[in-house]
Amino acid sequence: MKTDLVDRVRTRLMVTEGEATPSRVAAALRDEGLVLGDSAVLDLVHRLRHEFIGAGPLESLLRDPLVTDVLVNGPDAVWVDRGMGLEREGLRFESEADVRRLAQRLAAAAGRRLDEASPHVDARLRSGVRLHAVIPPLSVDGTAISLRVPSSQPLSLSALVARDAVDGQTAALLRGIVHARLALLVTGGTGTGKTTVLSALLSEVAEHERIVIVEDSTELAPHHPHVVRLQSRLPNVEGAGEVTGRDLVRQALRMRPDRIVVGEVRGAEVVDMLAAMNTGHEGGAGTIHANSPQDLPARLEALGIMAGLTREAVHALLGSAIDVVIHLRFDGARRRVIDGLHVLRRGPDGFVETVPALTRTPTGLVRGEGFATLQARVDMTAPT
Repeated sequence: MKTDLVDRVRTRLMVTEGEATPSRVAAALRDEGLVLGDSAVLDLVHRLRHEFIGAGPLESLLRDPLVTDVLVNGPDAVWVDRGMGLEREGLRFESEADVRRLAQRLAAAAGRRLDEASPHVDARLRSGVRLHAVIPPLSVDGTAISLRVPSSQPLSLSALVARDAVDGQTAALLRGIVHARLALLVTGGTGTGKTTVLSALLSEVAEHERIVIVEDSTELAPHHPHVVRLQSRLPNVEGAGEVTGRDLVRQALRMRPDRIVVGEVRGAEVVDMLAAMNTGHEGGAGTIHANSPQDLPARLEALGIMAGLTREAVHALLGSAIDVVIHLRFDGARRRVIDGLHVLRRGPDGFVETVPALTRTPTGLVRGEGFATLQARVDMTAPT
């Protein structure tokens, strides 16, 4: 079917705010002086409904329970992640205009604009899907759309064991860490499952405890009866109305939390999070992007310095705030796995460093130098 015909019918439906029903599509065709057979009209109805409802041609991918990310790099390149890394889909858009139109409609559905004056958008759709889109000239090769799909059923630690992400004994140790109210950070690279693991850990928190979660975009969904979720807000087109993660961490402190959780530490909120963990708010948690546990102190140091702290001040807070680091990675089979558990200590120079307590090897997780320290903090039988 010719693209110009589809565009003309689409324009008429948008002007009249009509739904893409067979009768309305047929009427729009008559107004264009065209008559098509029943099968052609139904094909056009199907195509336009795909455009007007949900995520259009991407909707089937978003409904796949295995899909965690859908990425569109222009009309000819659609990629998905089903938990084993990115793979290219056979799906194609007819033109760059179709991709841009979809991105703009999704942005509008989230109450945002996407045009030359505002060429990028970061928002959350009503379905819970996180949308990011960039249009030319910022996106040189065409409109780029990134969709992060929330898990429909948050995984438990038992489910992670069933998926070989962690062994049963280490899962028991993780439960002990949560029950002992140790402060923890989940680290790893992009797409390694940090949010999934943190949700599973928060699901182990005692039911009488109140969890307050701060996120840029709501993703954490622990199976727990008492969760309050706070989401930051970007400024509007006039530059007003911004609410930062740091603002929300401060608000969380006034909400009688038993546990304060920062979904992803990426800015100045690190200062308030570490300060909260140093002032009696035990059992706090968060995730942070780090390619290795050894990179964590430097990563937090950089964030703290950008927020106005000195290097010494960051390490002073860090050393007494965080008890455990849980690091994730992809294994050789592209599965998301828990790569190890680490504790923190001060090095010879007085700055904080990570020490392995358990480290993944081809034969399983083995004890490291920091295991005795971790074991002493957890009131349970340690794994062998």
